[in-house]
Amino acid sequence: MAFDVFNGDADGLTALVQWRLAYPQNTTLITGVKRDIALLQHVPVETEQVNVFDISMAKNRPALEALLQAGASVFYADHHDSGPLPTSPLLDAHIHTASNTCTALIIDALLGGQYRHWALVGAYGDNLNRSADALVKQGEIDAATRDRLQRLGVYLNYNSYGASLDDLLMPPAVLYRHIAGFETPDDFMQAYPDIVMALAEGYQTDRAHAEQLTAEYDYAGGAVYLLPNAPWARRISGMFGNQLANQSPDKAHAVLTPTPDGDWMVSIRAPLNRPLGAVALAQQFATGGGREGAAGINALPQTKLSDFVSAFSRHYP
Repeated sequence: MAFDVFNGDADGLTALVQWRLAYPQNTTLITGVKRDIALLQHVPVETEQVNVFDISMAKNRPALEALLQAGASVFYADHHDSGPLPTSPLLDAHIHTASNTCTALIIDALLGGQYRHWALVGAYGDNLNRSADALVKQGEIDAATRDRLQRLGVYLNYNSYGASLDDLLMPPAVLYRHIAGFETPDDFMQAYPDIVMALAEGYQTDRAHAEQLTAEYDYAGGAVYLLPNAPWARRISGMFGNQLANQSPDKAHAVLTPTPDGDWMVSIRAPLNRPLGAVALAQQFATGGGREGAAGINALPQTKLSDFVSAFSRHYP
């Protein structure tokens, strides 16, 4: 019995797609919305093999240790802050936290670039445009193909944001089953143009709503946006943060969206020209985590909003 556990965003999806193209296997899938990362707790401890892609080891440490102690073999690829790695011969960990990499690129390196176009989709979806463009140039990939891969990455990543699966256009597990097995993104897009069109239209519609917003707090070093309590806002929150970062690469950005529980879900983007410190800021608050260039807080209490804005402005003056 084997399980594939993965983040429902573009990076997690394309990391798993590459791995299963290289190593086909029938497995049980466990995934969810982008911020649903405490996923290993859903894996039965009697499992023989677990493969984990793009979810924080630090946020899954107790479940991971329980699986290892029960005798499960665990392959773990990720780019988030992991904390100390468990010591076990059953753990095959590939954790790289540099701000210019992601899980899809980690898998790409392990596979020697065998499914490079899928890795590029994941990197573009994670807003690692500079890393992806360097590989595009290295591989002499034409501009039209590059643009298609970037758009697909954006659409897949957009589809992962929400308070629950009800907010998404398509559950990530269902989307993965449509993508899995296609050797290239172009093969998938040609086979399922209706899926690509639905994601594209949803993204463009939600993005148009977001572009009507103005920053609640705006200063030389950063800007903080407060989005309304609506499904479209929850869906676009992460990609809106990426868009803002791309438009103003010397500024940090935070996009806050109300959750159904009355808290704020926070997306933090460090300046693209200085992609550092996002995870350190997020970890000042309970439920915070992420990586150097991009991080988040799953549930910031309303009473902590002013504390967050103060910490944000100090962190990115």
